[in-house]
Amino acid sequence: MNHAPRGLAAGPAAESPAFLGVARSATGRRWIGPTPDQDRLARAIAQAAGTPAVVAAVLARRGVRPAEAAAYLAPSLRDLMPNPSRLRDMDRAAERLRAAVRGRERIAVFADYDVDGGASAALLIDWLRGLGLGATLYIPDRIDEGYGPNVPAMRALGAEHDLILCVDCGTLSFEPIAAAGCDVVVVDHHLAGETLPDALAVVNPNRQDEESGLGYLCAAGVVFLLLVAANRLLRAEGVTGPDLMGLLDLVALATVADVAPLTGLNRAFVRQGLRVMAGRGRPGVEALARIAGAKGEPTPYTLGFVLGPRVNAGGRIGAADLGARLLATRDADEAAALAERLHRLNGARRDLEAAVLAAAGAQVAARGDGEAPLVWAAGEGWHPGVVGIVAARLKEAHGRPSVVIGFDGEAGKGSARSIAGVDLGSAIARLAREGLIEKGGGHRMAAGLSLSRAQLGPAMDRLGELLAAEGAGAGEPDELTVEGMIDASAATPELAALIAAAGPFGAGSPTPRLVLAETRLAGIRRVGDGHLALRLGGAGTGQLEAMLFRAFATPLGELLENSVGARLHFAGRLERDDWGGRARAKLHLEDVAPV
Repeated sequence: MNHAPRGLAAGPAAESPAFLGVARSATGRRWIGPTPDQDRLARAIAQAAGTPAVVAAVLARRGVRPAEAAAYLAPSLRDLMPNPSRLRDMDRAAERLRAAVRGRERIAVFADYDVDGGASAALLIDWLRGLGLGATLYIPDRIDEGYGPNVPAMRALGAEHDLILCVDCGTLSFEPIAAAGCDVVVVDHHLAGETLPDALAVVNPNRQDEESGLGYLCAAGVVFLLLVAANRLLRAEGVTGPDLMGLLDLVALATVADVAPLTGLNRAFVRQGLRVMAGRGRPGVEALARIAGAKGEPTPYTLGFVLGPRVNAGGRIGAADLGARLLATRDADEAAALAERLHRLNGARRDLEAAVLAAAGAQVAARGDGEAPLVWAAGEGWHPGVVGIVAARLKEAHGRPSVVIGFDGEAGKGSARSIAGVDLGSAIARLAREGLIEKGGGHRMAAGLSLSRAQLGPAMDRLGELLAAEGAGAGEPDELTVEGMIDASAATPELAALIAAAGPFGAGSPTPRLVLAETRLAGIRRVGDGHLALRLGGAGTGQLEAMLFRAFATPLGELLENSVGARLHFAGRLERDDWGGRARAKLHLEDVAPV
C-alpha cells in the first residue's frame, strides 16, 4: 500500500546543498529545493506545456512528465476512474445492493461516527432516496459502544432488516457480523487482518489479498465506487440510477477530513467535489458553512478545518448520528437546526481539547523524551472524543508519532496519529496480535486502541520499538521544502491561479512554497489577534502583500517588526485573494531567512 505521491526522490537532505544556502532559517529549518533531476524535468515541462517556470517546478516535484502536464492541470474524473470490479468482492456487493433495491428490501446503514463514516452513510442514504427507498441509520455511541459494529446492535438491526451495510468499519468485526442473522456487506478502508469476517462481501482496498492499488481511498471513496458499480447493474436492466456526480461533495469532504492523500483518484474526487459544493445544493453543508462564517468558494481548508471539525463534533461529544443526519438531510429547516447544534458542540469540544492538551503537553515535557520515536500521554477522565485531536496536536508540535489515552478506571481508550513514512496502524495492530493491548488498528496515519492501565507502560515501550524500526525519532532536522523563486512583481493572481490548478493541496500533496529572494520588507502592521500584514518588494506596483498568521507564536513576529527596510529571503504559499471583488496575489508567509 503506497500513500506517497508519485515523484522523484530527492535523497537525504544532508547530501544536497541547502536552498539559497539556508541551513537554518529564522524558525530553525533547513530549506530544501528541487533536485537536479527535478530541475531538468521542470525545464522540459515548461518547454513542452508552455507553463511558467514555477508551475513547471510544482509539477516536476510531483513526478509529472511533460506529456502529462496538461492533463494533470485539468484532471478528468472519467479518465482517472478505475473499474470498480478491480476491488475484491465489489461485484458481489453491487449485485446484493441491486437486488435489495429491486426487491424493495429493508436496509440498514451502520457507520463510524467520524466525517468519513457520516459522509459514507449519507452517500448511501442519498442514493437510496433517489430510488425511492429509505434506510435505517445506525451510528454507535463513541463512549458506550466504541468504534465499529457490536453484537447487540447488529443483532437488533438484523432482526428488522434484510441487509446491513457497514461503512468505514466492520473489517475486524467478526462476532458482531456473525450475530447479525442477515446479509452484511462491509465497505471499509481500514487495515485488515489475515482473515476476514463472515460477511457476504468485504470491499476494502486494504485487504491483505487486495491488488487494486486503491489503498489510499477513504471509505467514502470506496462507497462511491460501489454506487458506480450498482448504477451500472441497474442501467443494464433499463433503470436509471441517481446522478452520482452530485454526490462528490460528500466524497471530497470525507477525503480531506480523513487526511487521505490528495493524489490519483482522490485528487479528482476533491477537485470535482469542490465544484459541486460551490453550487450550494446540499442543505446541511450550506447551513454549516453559513453558521461557521465560511464565505466564498470552498477550498480544502474549508473542508478540513471549518466543516470537518463541526461534522465530527456530534460523534466526539454529542449525539453520534448528528453529522450523518446533517449531511443526508434535504430539509432546510432540519439542516439549520442540526448545524446550530453541531456548531455549539464544536465550541464545547474546543474547550475540552484545550484542557486535555495542556495536561498531555505537561506530561510529555516532564518525561523529557525529546529523542524518543513516540510521544504519548494518558490521563484519568480524558474525554474519548478529544484524544484523537490532542494526539494530532502533539504530533504536529513534536514531529513524531503520538498516542493519547483517556482512562476510566482501569479501562483506557486512545487515539494515535502518525507522520509521513511511518505506518502506525500496522504497528498498533501488531500490539493487539501480541496481546499487549486489548484491541487496536486503523490505517497508516491514524489508529485507535483499547488497553488496561496495567498494559500501558509495556505497550508504549513496544510501540516505540516498532516505530523506531520505521525511522521515527531519527533526529533529522526540520525541513521546509520549496519549489523555486519568484520576484514580487511576478506574483500575479494569474500565476496563483495556475499554481492552484496543480492542486488541490493537502495530505500527500503539500501546498507549494515559493521564495522571494533578497526582497525588501517595505512595510508591516499588526492586524487581528496577533497577525502581521506585510508589503514586500520595491516601491509602487512591484510590491506583494503578505500575511503572517499567529506571528508571535514563533520568532518571526519580533524579527520582522525589527526588520522594516531590510532585505530578507521570504518563503510561503502564493494564493489568489478575491476579497472585496478585486483579484490579487497574496503570500501566506511561513518562514524567513537572512540574506
